[in-house]
Order: sequence, then structure tokens, then C-alpha cells
Amino acid sequence: MKDTRAPLAFHAVASAEVLSALDTGAAGLSSAEAAARLAQHGPNSLPEAPPKSPVWRFLAQFHNLLIYVLIAASGVTAALGHWIDTGVILAVVVVNAVIGFIQEGRAEQAMAAIRGMLAPHSAVLRDGRRISVDAADLVPGDIVLVEAGDRVPADLRLIEARGLSAVEAILTGESVPVDKSVAAVEENLSLGERGSMLFSGTLIAAGTGRGVVVQTGAETEIGRISGLMAGVETLTTPLVRQMDSFARWLTAFILILAAILLAYGYFVGRMEFGALFMAVVGLSVAAIPEGLPAVLTITLAVGVQAMARRNAIVRRLPAIETLGSVSVICSDKTGTLTRNEMMVASLAAAGHVYSVGGNGYAPEGAVRLAEADADPAEHRVLVEFSRAAALCNDSVLHIRGDDWHVEGDPMEGALIALAGKITGDGAEPFQSWCRDDAIPFDAAHRYMAVLHHDEDGAARIHVKGAPEAVLALCRDQRSADGGTEPLDAGHWHEMVDTLAAEGQRVIAVAARAVPGGHAALSTTDLDGTLTLIGLIGLIDPPRAEAIEAVAECHRAGIRVKMITGDHAATARAIAARIGLDNTERVLTGTEIEAMDAGDLAEAVLSTDIFARTSPAHKLRLVEALQARGLTVAMTGDGVNDGPALKRADAGIAMGQKGSEAAKEAAELVLADDNFASIVAAVREGRTVYDNIKKVISWTLPTNAGEAMTIVVALFAGMALPITAVQILWVNLITAVTLGVALAFEPTEAGTMRRPPRPRNEPLLTGGLVWHIVLVSGLFLGMVFGVYAYATGKGYDQALAQTMAMNMLVVLEIFHLFFIRNIYGTSLTWAAVRATPVIWGAVGFVIAAQMLITYLPVLQGIFGTRNVPLTDGLMIIGLGAVFFALIETEKQMRLAFRRPPETSEAP
Repeated sequence: MKDTRAPLAFHAVASAEVLSALDTGAAGLSSAEAAARLAQHGPNSLPEAPPKSPVWRFLAQFHNLLIYVLIAASGVTAALGHWIDTGVILAVVVVNAVIGFIQEGRAEQAMAAIRGMLAPHSAVLRDGRRISVDAADLVPGDIVLVEAGDRVPADLRLIEARGLSAVEAILTGESVPVDKSVAAVEENLSLGERGSMLFSGTLIAAGTGRGVVVQTGAETEIGRISGLMAGVETLTTPLVRQMDSFARWLTAFILILAAILLAYGYFVGRMEFGALFMAVVGLSVAAIPEGLPAVLTITLAVGVQAMARRNAIVRRLPAIETLGSVSVICSDKTGTLTRNEMMVASLAAAGHVYSVGGNGYAPEGAVRLAEADADPAEHRVLVEFSRAAALCNDSVLHIRGDDWHVEGDPMEGALIALAGKITGDGAEPFQSWCRDDAIPFDAAHRYMAVLHHDEDGAARIHVKGAPEAVLALCRDQRSADGGTEPLDAGHWHEMVDTLAAEGQRVIAVAARAVPGGHAALSTTDLDGTLTLIGLIGLIDPPRAEAIEAVAECHRAGIRVKMITGDHAATARAIAARIGLDNTERVLTGTEIEAMDAGDLAEAVLSTDIFARTSPAHKLRLVEALQARGLTVAMTGDGVNDGPALKRADAGIAMGQKGSEAAKEAAELVLADDNFASIVAAVREGRTVYDNIKKVISWTLPTNAGEAMTIVVALFAGMALPITAVQILWVNLITAVTLGVALAFEPTEAGTMRRPPRPRNEPLLTGGLVWHIVLVSGLFLGMVFGVYAYATGKGYDQALAQTMAMNMLVVLEIFHLFFIRNIYGTSLTWAAVRATPVIWGAVGFVIAAQMLITYLPVLQGIFGTRNVPLTDGLMIIGLGAVFFALIETEKQMRLAFRRPPETSEAP
């Protein structure tokens, strides 16, 4: 093997010389050679930035205002000789750092998994066949196929280019696409002027091409300026940043309040400074939700991983919040709502309509006319159908085991299978024909055209595309006897409607013979010169899971709108089968163009099917829906879908058939291109938002309740019902266990039976403020009540404080079970059964609380005493009363808010 890294100005030499230098050919490398080169050169990936060392990540956990306050407080208590208090404070600091360290590690693992799932794939030639490989497996000498919307996976020297241009702003800063060709250029040109090269990381703007890999990984141009390629963003969202800011301001407020209490207690209350200082420290720890941003982060990490398991990969994290409020989903039809396993069902020629049998992409099956097999020798038009289907095609069929799979466009795979059925030549019919030129399919003209020569030198043009577009290029049609006759456009339009009404996707195929010396193809070769062969009807059955997903959307108050380039009748037939609400009205692209913004905003509310649309129409539809106050999720796969995906509240790109440009513009990528995965992502988005709301709704009232016990006692000049060191313990043992457990809560049963939440709904609503006031008030009353009960029975202060502390912990546990079901009743067996995470956290807290209450060693540290059994049962009973009170209040609220007929089952 030659040294493929030998210095060579690839852009300045002929492509044949580049192929020779890289010891490869137009058919690509063999699998064995590619494996050997991969072992020699390593993976085609940029070197990753070294991860932060565990030690540095751990030390970074101490960079927090509250931690600084606690460290300073530990110094003061040490100076005062309160060594036990000092030890407890430092224990709180260390445990908080350990928890943060673990949570950050989990978040990084979640993001690393997402990076792996977003790894791009490339179409290459290996062993003379087109296959898809991970871009990291590309090696110098590979032949890579690119088309509009692709991200270039390595530095390529072009060997074939048709209307090719690339956006190279990532390297040159120039946003205007650069035209590309195979011609060599001067050696000393800048990157932006090397028209024969494609560079790793750039985007294909238009056209198709083939190139040989000349550099990979760190040797590419972008590799030499490594660091430009960012990974998935840091695990945070506007909501988390908002809560982080809230926690900072609340911390500042609590510290000011603590300073006021310290001054008041010392100068006015004449309290002993050491005890007072510890009380103020306990207040600060109790009131400040120092762990809230970290718990929200782990909640996001859990949600991101759950979405990834459901094939919805989050690229931009604010989408998680947006998904919870999506009120309309605009979905592509083919492959998303349907199986994307196309099969030719009908062939409409002049005078005859043939039916096509078979299964999937297997090139085996009968073509029948009037219940009898049709012989291609007698029906010459079938040979023309097969030739157009096979040659006007860029896809390849593979057999794996007993199943046939398509590499490329599913529709084109079905056409190859059709050609194989007619000719009997399997998956490679018409191999002797040589392609000279092509006009790639584009949404602007909606057809593909190719120019081929056969082994005898005869040349023919074949065209396939949307019937309206192809019919406009035809001057005549193939007659039943094999000759030609004038084109009957009216008949063909009626036939299109007939096939489309049966749910078939209809394309037209046409051909033209040209002189043997014809070597280039342009649109002037097509206009009004073609002979129509006929129509091909393909079926793509709906996904069974998509039908259920559409029904689930309707139950959740989410409208589903189907946007397709197919004929209106085809779209209507599929829409009826998947259960869309309004299948009577179909709005076409032509009608959309004729409407102004106001008319379209009215029409989109009553229309669920949009046919014959272009990517530009998608953008207008998004804007029209948003103008009506709706939160829009939009799917897309093409390079031209970028504006609509960016404009949508949640842009969703297809992971399998989607272009890299679409994925770059989207917030989510569907790994399986399945509509059901969109609905699963919406469900997970609602769950994540609910869990974040639960974490906040549990944390803030709990912290407020803890803090109020100290504030009231200090201002009233009373003894503290719970000592400062006990407050530190409770906050440590509950905040890092019970709060985190809520991050793993499953989806509530009624989640997809609620209407979408308003997009601008704040988390700190009036309802949450009322809940904070109610719960903290009940905490305060019950903790002081238990303390007063204990002192009234003549218990010493240490036992009274122990009982008050246990009361506080029991209340927090009951509050946890209450907050798990914020939209329905908590009094169900499923709610009691809970999850292993919840019971694990509760069991840990109970065990720790038993140890601190009854273990003599810990009693000496925390000033606790043995609680009598009857008093312990009384505390649990009071917890049950607390639960009953807040649950009754919730049910009264829910009953008041919703009428009985729309009551949601829990």
C-alpha cells in the first residue's frame, strides 16, 4: 500500500493522478483494504479536548457562595470551641461536594451518550457497492457520495460533480456557497478558491458529487484549526438558569436576613453569641436551596437519557421545556407517519393499468393485467417502465439474510425492485448501460433526469418525478401498440387522481432518444421533447404505532397536521387511515401561495392536510400557526427545511433520511424517523417539566418550613425547637436523597390527557406560592406543637428537640409522597407502591434517622435522645394528618378548576 499521507497538492492535480497516488479507483476500496488503512491512520475524528480531571471537578464543587459561608462558619465555631458543630458543618460541605460531583458526572455521561448517537454516517463505495458507514471509519482512498444537505465527512478531492456547491463559512467565513468542479486549480490558492476540493465540516448547498478522501481526522483543514467543532451543549436550559439565578438572589436575601437576626439576637435579645451564631448558620442552610440547580440538572440528564431511549435525541436542551407545551405537530408523511417501505402497486400505461405483486423490496413478483401475468415480450411498455425505473435511480438494493434493504431513497429502492420483477435480472438490471450525466431531483423542479448510453452506443434520456412536472415536459405518449400518439393530459390527470385516491404515491416516467454523441444533459433537452411512458403508483402503508400516536395526541389536546409533497388525494387517503381529524379539506401548495398571511392564519386552524407543498410552504405554515398563539413542532429532512425547522418552536429532523443541514437546524433528531417517537418525546418533555416542577414544589416549601422554625423562635425569644446542628443534619440527609429521588419519577398516568401548558407559564405561579405558605405554615405549627407537647409532658429539652426534629423529617417524607402526584390523587395503590428510587431514598432517610435518634455515639454528637414508641407513633400519625390536609386541599383545588365531564383520571 502506498503512503496515502504523502505531501501532494490534491487540488492542483488531475483527479486521475489523485486516485493513483492514493492507490484507489472509481469503484472505491475493498473492505479489507479499508480496514487496513483504518488501523494505519486511525479514526476520522477530531481529537477531543481532554476531560476535566476528577480532582478538579471535585474541587470545583466548593465554588459556591453557600459553601464559602459554611466554611467561614466552621472556622468561627472552631474558634469558639464548638468542635462537634464544626465537624457537622464540614461534613455537610463535603457531602454536598460529593453529591454535586456525582451528579455532574452523570450529566456528562448523558451528553457523551448523545454525542455517540449523533455520529454522522456517509455513503461510500466499498467493493464496488454503495454502502453507509460511520464517518469515523472513513480512510484515505475511500470514494464518498455527497448530495445537497450533507455535511462533508472528510477532506475530499472531487472526481465527479453535478451542479455542486458548498457552504464553507466554517473555514473561510464566507457564507455564499462556493461552486465546485473536478477541474484542477492552481497550487497556491486559498481554501475558498480550491474549487476541486470539499473540506470536512462544510455543508453541501446544492447538487451531487463524488470525491476521494485525501485527509481524515486531525489532518483535515478543520483538524488543523481544531476546536471549532463544538460538541453537544452543556446540560442546562433557560429554566435551569432561571432557577440558578433565583437561588443566588434567594441566597443573598437569606444571608441579609441572617445578619439581621444575628444582630437582633445579640444586641436586642442578649443571646449567647455561640448558640446564636449556630442558629443563624442553621437558618442559612435550611432556607437556601443550595442543591436545587444540581437536582434540576440531574432531572434534565434523566430526561435526556429517557428521550434517547425512545429514539428522540436532544441537540438543544431548551427543546425539553418546549416539548411540554407543544400544541400542534406538523409532520411529514413518508417514513414518519408511514413505514417508508415503498412498493410499486400499479403501472398505468396508455390503455392498460397493470397491478404489481411482491413483498417489500425483494425484486421478485408478478406484473399482472386483468388477473393474468403480463409478459414483457408482449407488453413492450413494461420494458420501458423497467428501464426508466432502474436507470433514473441513485439507490442500491442489498440482501441481508432473507431480507432486502435499500441503500438510498426508499421510493427508488421500490423502482429497482420493479425493474427486477419485469426483467428477471434481480437487483442489478441494465448494468451494461453507462450514465453520462444527470440532473438531480430538486424541490424546485420536482423531477430527476439522467442520460445513458447502452453497450451499442445508443443514448437515451429518462425522467421521473411528480406527474404535473413530467407531463409539462412531454409532447406525446407511448401508445398501447408501442408507437407514439398525442399526449392526452386530461386523461393522465384523471388517472393520477384515481391512483392517489387509493392511497398510492404517484410518479410519472418519460423518455427520449438522443444522438449517440450527446454527452451532457441540460433542462433544454427536456422541455416539450419527452415521450410519456406512464404513471407508477407506489404504496407506503401507515405505521401501526403512528395511528395510536395520533390518537394519543388528540387526547392530549395536540393537533396533528400532515404536510407532504404528495398529491392531495394520496394525502387524504393516508390521513384517513391514520386518524387525522379533518380529512375532507386539503390545502395545496398552490393555494397556500395564493393566500396572504391573514387568510393562511385562518385556514391553518381548520386544515390538517397540506399536499403538494415545498419547503418554503412549511415556513409559511409555521408562521401562520404561531400567529394564532400555537406552539409548533415541525419535522423536516431536506436542506431546504432549515428555515422552517429554525422557526418552529421545536424543530425535529429525521435521523435516517434527514440531511446533515436539517439536523444542524433542528432541536431534536429522530433516530428512527417515526412519528410515534415524536409523541414519545412530547410525553417525556412533559414528564421532565413535571418532575422539575415537583422538585421545586417539594424543595421550596420544605426549606421554608425548616427556616421558619428558627426565625420564629429567634424573634420570639424562645429556645430553638430544633438545634442548629440538627437542622444541618436534616437538610443534608433529606435534600440530597428525597429531592433527587423526584428526578426519576415516571410519567404520571394522566400526562397525555392534559391540554398543553401555556408556553409562557412561569414555574413560580400563584398556586406554588400558596403551596409554600400552606406547607411551611403546617410544618411550623406541627414542629412547634410536638415541641410544646414534649415539654408539657416534662421531657427534657434534648428529647423535645429530638421529637421535633423527627416530626420535621416525617413531614418531609409525607410531603414527598404528596408531591409525586400533583395532577391527580395520591391515594391510589400505584402512588403508595411508588418506585424503587423513592422507596430506596425513604428507606435510607428512615434508617439514618433511626441511627441518629437511638445510637449512643450519634446521640452524643447531635444531642438526641431515645424517643418513646408511643410518641414515635404519634409523630407518624401527625404526618398522616398533614398528608390528609394537603391532599384534601389539592382535591378541592382540582375539583374547583375542572368541570366533572372533563375530569382527568389520575
